[in-house]
Amino acid sequence: MAKAEASVEELVSMIERGELRLPEMQRQYVWRSTRVRDLLDSLYRGYPSGAILLWETDEAVPLQSFAVSQSNNPYQSTRLLLDGQQRLTSLSAVIRGEPVSVRGRRRPIDLLFNLEHPDQLAVVTEVDENGDDAEVDEEGELGGDEADASEDELLTRFNKMTFVVATRKLEQLPQWVKVSEVFKTDSDAPFLKRAGISGFDDPRYEKYSQRLARLRGIRKYVYRMDVLERTLSYDEVTEIFVRVNSLGAKLRSSDLALAQITAKWRHSLQTFLDFQSTCAQNGFELDLGLHLKNLMAFATGQSRFLTVGSLTLDVLQQAWKQACEGMEFALNFARSNLGIDSPALLSSPFLLVVLAYFGHRRDYALSTEEAQQLRYWALAANAKGRFSRGSSETILDQDLAIIRNGGGVNELIDRLRLQFGRLDITPEELEGRNQRSALFKTMFLAFRAAGAKDWRSHLAIALDHSGSQHRLQFHHIFPKALLRGSYTPREADDIANLAFIGGKTNRAISDKAPVTYLLPLVAQHGAAPFAAQCIPVEEELLALDHYKAFLQERRKRIAAALNAFIHATA
Repeated sequence: MAKAEASVEELVSMIERGELRLPEMQRQYVWRSTRVRDLLDSLYRGYPSGAILLWETDEAVPLQSFAVSQSNNPYQSTRLLLDGQQRLTSLSAVIRGEPVSVRGRRRPIDLLFNLEHPDQLAVVTEVDENGDDAEVDEEGELGGDEADASEDELLTRFNKMTFVVATRKLEQLPQWVKVSEVFKTDSDAPFLKRAGISGFDDPRYEKYSQRLARLRGIRKYVYRMDVLERTLSYDEVTEIFVRVNSLGAKLRSSDLALAQITAKWRHSLQTFLDFQSTCAQNGFELDLGLHLKNLMAFATGQSRFLTVGSLTLDVLQQAWKQACEGMEFALNFARSNLGIDSPALLSSPFLLVVLAYFGHRRDYALSTEEAQQLRYWALAANAKGRFSRGSSETILDQDLAIIRNGGGVNELIDRLRLQFGRLDITPEELEGRNQRSALFKTMFLAFRAAGAKDWRSHLAIALDHSGSQHRLQFHHIFPKALLRGSYTPREADDIANLAFIGGKTNRAISDKAPVTYLLPLVAQHGAAPFAAQCIPVEEELLALDHYKAFLQERRKRIAAALNAFIHATA
């Protein structure tokens, strides 16, 4: 294995010219902007950033596209990137100022550089950098209504950082500059002028100029490269790729399995991506690893990837065909029978694998009673967080084994009862839960089924409303600002203090007390819009000093609504 070195600038140019390509075995680009931010921070400080693994070959290797654009490779031989894709794709996007393709969508990586960053390293804290009130985010999670800190507190935290993900508000401040804009020019003048520096005698002139030069210096950062010999075969390189990433624990088991599958089934990656795209177009944007796990369930009757290397091409191809049919059934059942029309409403996507395999083993012919029982099992498992306790793969394999051995829904329900005891939801079970709980997702399902609407527009609550004024947010009935000092943050974020409304209504309410905003709404619209979300509207329960009594009463109503929803006939 040869050793070499190349600067970030050289590697980015190799990607742009098409001299560096991605083999099919590689996973897709998955980094979030915060990971790119932290990479730049490390390179800015000269910290180690790992090595790059390449393979030079003349073999006609199945390829996939980088998440950034590149020219056609004019050379006969190809340099394939085996390790370092996430880093180099991120750097290429930022330095070239180009968007990246993530899950079928092209989006820029907008980072800001703080000209006034502290000289000493500040602790990098994950904070909400979206700027506006959170909502159903790009990853499909149910979002929130207000930040944990005030705007001034957030700005104070940002000012201690060197790089942040861009927000509209920070972009307006003169000390923050767009990273990609700095890389596009070697002139400091536009950034210094914007910061209010008019001459050399300004004490900030030298400091800012040095920091901009140091930022551009990231292009000169040198990576060590390990280059595999041309004499190696694609199968041997696949084995090296799997071993290197297994030892380093850099990739998930599904990523390593993908490498082994594509080595055996050439050009299969595009087949997998096409089906993933079809599911996304139908509202279920699922990780490719979930589809591969479903493939394993159909090929072996269990979900782990340990035996993937022993599966023949014929077995893989036949299992994939069946897995697609099974997943189509699972998504249709989730949408039509469960009311689950988005992955954001699943406590775990593993639920879909069980539904897919069950439908397949029943040849997609279920009796009315069996379909009703399956609905009950799925909603109860989703509400309880069936696959979120202990080893999720072990639990998934338990369900698959029941189905593989000819068991029915009653056996699945018995296994669920063995895990949780009683399956009915109690008010006590809701205590201390917050928006990250599986019960929160079921709360949305139950409220939507009960006809819950926004309190002003009267639009039915939904995850896919367009426009910031209608987009779904969850709202603290007793605002956190009102509770601060009297109750703990955990008590403020209690699931019984959360409701679903549109963005404009949420912003109009802001931090008003419920006696101030809720009672006039009740007088105007009646109690029905609030009953649909199990909200008590008795005036005495809306007083700040009766907050705990409010939570207790609403938990009782929510528990009753959840149980009625789960037991309802589809």
